[in-house]
Amino acid sequence: MLVLTTSCASIISESQYPVILSSHPVAAQIVITNKSGREIYRGKTPTTLTLPAGDGYFSAEKYSVELTKDGYAPQTVILDTQLDGWYIGNILFGGLIGFLIVDPATGAMWKLPESKTVTLAEETASVIIRGRDRELRIAFSDDVSIEATAFDLQ
Repeated sequence: MLVLTTSCASIISESQYPVILSSHPVAAQIVITNKSGREIYRGKTPTTLTLPAGDGYFSAEKYSVELTKDGYAPQTVILDTQLDGWYIGNILFGGLIGFLIVDPATGAMWKLPESKTVTLAEETASVIIRGRDRELRIAFSDDVSIEATAFDLQ
């Protein structure tokens, strides 16, 4: 009876995980929403949050992480769950109750990554002036590739 009622992921793993979120550069504004669109955190990087991996019976959670910082392009990344390897242990060790009920209900069948680091790209500035048949583009020289500077003088 003990073998049939064990649930490997619930015993070995967790259903909530601390996740370290950081950015380059530091002190970016961060907004995290869950897969139903509800905001669950607003603050600055770096930060450590404890997030649930499950979102109901046999349902994994997924988080959208939006980062913004003045002078940098905004970026959104997904923080997604994966199947916890200990959940498969239910099959190997005969934990049918854990496999079908306990781990799926508690979210222990899923895991989140330990950390996520996002590198924000610096914003580039450019001005476009359009005339009849011509276009003038003004940009910082650091933001323009050599290929982009080649133009036809005809």
